[in-house]
Amino acid sequence: MLDSQNFRSPGQFLHALLEQRGWSQRTLAVVLDIGETTVNKIVSNKQAIDADLALVLEEVFQIPAERFLALQKDLDLAQARIVANPDPGRATRALLYGDLPVAEMIKRGWIAAENVRDKKNVEAGLIRFFGVNRLDDIEILPHAAKKTEVNTPLTPAQLAWLYRVKQIASDMLVARYSPQALTAALGKLRQSMLAAEDVARVPRILMECGVRFVIVESLTSAKIDGVCFWLNERAPVIAMSLRYDRIDNFWFVLRHEIEHVLQMHGTMLDVELEGDRAGTGEGVAEEERVANCAAQEFCVPSKMMKDFVDRKAPFFAERDLIAFARILKVHPGIVAGQLQRKTGRYDRFRDHLAKVRTLILPNAIKDGWGDVAPVGF
Repeated sequence: MLDSQNFRSPGQFLHALLEQRGWSQRTLAVVLDIGETTVNKIVSNKQAIDADLALVLEEVFQIPAERFLALQKDLDLAQARIVANPDPGRATRALLYGDLPVAEMIKRGWIAAENVRDKKNVEAGLIRFFGVNRLDDIEILPHAAKKTEVNTPLTPAQLAWLYRVKQIASDMLVARYSPQALTAALGKLRQSMLAAEDVARVPRILMECGVRFVIVESLTSAKIDGVCFWLNERAPVIAMSLRYDRIDNFWFVLRHEIEHVLQMHGTMLDVELEGDRAGTGEGVAEEERVANCAAQEFCVPSKMMKDFVDRKAPFFAERDLIAFARILKVHPGIVAGQLQRKTGRYDRFRDHLAKVRTLILPNAIKDGWGDVAPVGF
């Protein structure tokens, strides 16, 4: 029996089958009850073998219909390749449009385009947004030169968020950075932890130390809490997303990023800085462990928290939490957040987790929640 794998087209295979049986094309036309011209077109590959015809040929030659269809598929693909017009940019666009949150970037005003189908303006906007000369140089592409060295691999959405922060921070005018001034400013920041509304003081305190402080709403899939990086060796940037609008999370993330600056850790992108990621145990990178420890001690010193838990466990009364917060001179929500994490009881004292976003945004350089920072165009 003939092997279909030895033939390049279904017509060649059918012609060989006819020769094997000593049939003419007219004979096959009679058997199939079709015109001789039609048979000639099939044998000369001018008419494709469809599923119905493949089943009929299966009956006549006792050869699975799948073999005829497989040859037809290979022929169709080979013919298509001959006339195809290759587009070198198609693969690039697949990565950019498929991986980057382009629609959300347009909605946020980061790209000046009507919608994702406005390809000309989208691609020009992406080139401008990432500061490159052509689409192929955008950092998410596998062949592009990487420009961002971070503590963890970035998703395209995270990279887009980071580039937006860089755009905004590069446009800011602040005092010259002084590590001594930032260390001294920790006292001012600590004094701002007593009342929720005092978070409004944070942007000015940091800017006076030479730290560019930016708040950029996270992209949907980015799950970023904060980042620390340097525009150069003397220009630190701290950005937060305020993804969790809680006073305890705000102060923990802020102090965490400040420690990255003081330790000159480089670009540190902090994603889902909650639970184990906010801890100091095994599995936490050393730079993150140092920053977590500094943040924890700043919010609620670990020894004092341990003493409080040892004295009050397993029952924690609200009056005890408030009294402990007064001793520490911090907002009760900061203690509540640390206590929730310590005990695993996230259902307790939630009313004390004050929202701070609306309190700090009016005083900060911001992008998101309906506002677009006037840079990048």
